[in-house]
Amino acid sequence: MTDRRKAMISKIHIARQQLQMADDSYRSLLARLADGKTSSTTLTLAQLDLVLAEFKRLGFVQKPARKHGRRPKPVDSRETLIAKIEAQLSSAGRPWDYAHSLAKRMYRVEKLEWLNNEQLQGVMVALVYDAKRHGRPA
Repeated sequence: MTDRRKAMISKIHIARQQLQMADDSYRSLLARLADGKTSSTTLTLAQLDLVLAEFKRLGFVQKPARKHGRRPKPVDSRETLIAKIEAQLSSAGRPWDYAHSLAKRMYRVEKLEWLNNEQLQGVMVALVYDAKRHGRPA
């Protein structure tokens, strides 16, 4: 199956979902337009074009593809990072003093609360590496 065929078949299925077309209506539309064929995978390129044109006539609007890539994930908030650190500590059975000592060793800051978000992220990543090293879920 060529890439063009796959793309056209995908568009047909997207159009069917967008138009909320029932299976029996969809199959009868295919049969009417494609010489009795009831599956989009058996259609020729010309028949696929006919089916897409019919869906467009029925109101299918193809949304444009994203041109600028994915939207970046938002930076974790301080509370979220501390919650993740707490979860890693509890799964390892370690006290909060362990996280404070990591902060002191990594950033020369006495307490975890005094770290900025980037430093908290670093402590959390260190705990994830530790979990992987010891076979715990990260």
